[in-house]
Amino acid sequence: MSRIMIIGAGGVGRVVAFKCAQDPAVFSEILLASRTVSKCDRIADDIKIQLGYNAMSTAKVDADNVPELVQLINHFKPKLIINVALPYQDLTIMEACLQTGVHYLDTANYEPKDEAKFEYSWQWAYRERFKEANLTAILGCGFDPGVTGVFTAYAAKHYFDEMIYLDIIDANAGSHGKAFATNFNPEINIREVTQKGKYWENGDWVMTEPHEIKMDIDYPNIGPKSSYLIYHEELESLVQNFPTLERARFWMTFSEEYLTHLRVIQNIGMANIEPVMFQGREIIPLEFLKAVLPDPGELGENYTGQTSIGVRIRGKKDGNWVNYYIWNNCQHADAYKETGTQGVSYTTGVPAMVGAKMFLTGQWSKPGVYNVEEFNPDPFLEALGLAGLPWHEQVNGNLQFDYPA
Repeated sequence: MSRIMIIGAGGVGRVVAFKCAQDPAVFSEILLASRTVSKCDRIADDIKIQLGYNAMSTAKVDADNVPELVQLINHFKPKLIINVALPYQDLTIMEACLQTGVHYLDTANYEPKDEAKFEYSWQWAYRERFKEANLTAILGCGFDPGVTGVFTAYAAKHYFDEMIYLDIIDANAGSHGKAFATNFNPEINIREVTQKGKYWENGDWVMTEPHEIKMDIDYPNIGPKSSYLIYHEELESLVQNFPTLERARFWMTFSEEYLTHLRVIQNIGMANIEPVMFQGREIIPLEFLKAVLPDPGELGENYTGQTSIGVRIRGKKDGNWVNYYIWNNCQHADAYKETGTQGVSYTTGVPAMVGAKMFLTGQWSKPGVYNVEEFNPDPFLEALGLAGLPWHEQVNGNLQFDYPA
């Protein structure tokens, strides 16, 4: 049906490429591009051997360089770009899409390289330009952000007149056997989880110290896990798109060992993003740390356990209170068997493929820049289950949180 271009050849890029190649009726030709073309070649070779898909080519590209992106896009002429590169590169890729008349999809919002801060304002500023160019940009189409937004839209459509309290909960109950490793790009991961917490309450943002608020949450098929309130980007769009929400929070599990490593990394300055002089040259401590930590894309082989990510909502339908919980559990071993990656990469890459499919089949297609919850959730969730991430729901169960009666 359509040519697509995937930018990024890490663990998520590998999953996206595999899942697109499994559906050649929709993804008729794929170009996989990255700064390191050898990574692209390895993925393409594996896909050819395992799936027999021969319509994948590879290319080298610097995603920070708009003219270089434009040249490659004009040469290949894709209909859609799936951006699974670094969040720093969202704006250059969006700019290249505008210059070449190509549609856009990503899994994480933009953040500036020199500041540990992520918000949608930079990408939302492109709304009119994409609309005037008759192009679609789909933002945050991973799992969280991504599926969590679609879960919320599905709940709003089918179960609520008013959603009032929302809690996104994310557990990784897996074990990779390493003393310390991050489940996606260490530079992004450490920046994300060491910043101050933030949640929405009564029309304003409430700030907290990092990992200040903790509670034990019972996750399906996993059990109770220590979970910490952190800020996550989908909260920003959800509270705008569902204005009845009075409180919206995000929770993520961390082991004590993981948090101890984080504290040491911060205390010795290795989480810093300001340059320091080392042997006569400038280096950024966090970038150096990334170079010596395990590659998240190579954790899958011995990864055991599972992830559980979902949304718990309390609100009203026909004047009555309703509790609602919708979630997915993903086994690391199953993800590795299918794509050679661990579950965190899998749960990000599969939704990106599904979102691309929604666009290419005309179900998620309108000019402008949109977050995933602004589209029809039903066809996406139907396709998500078929693509390897089945979901479950519970109505009027115990949500565990301190919601008013």
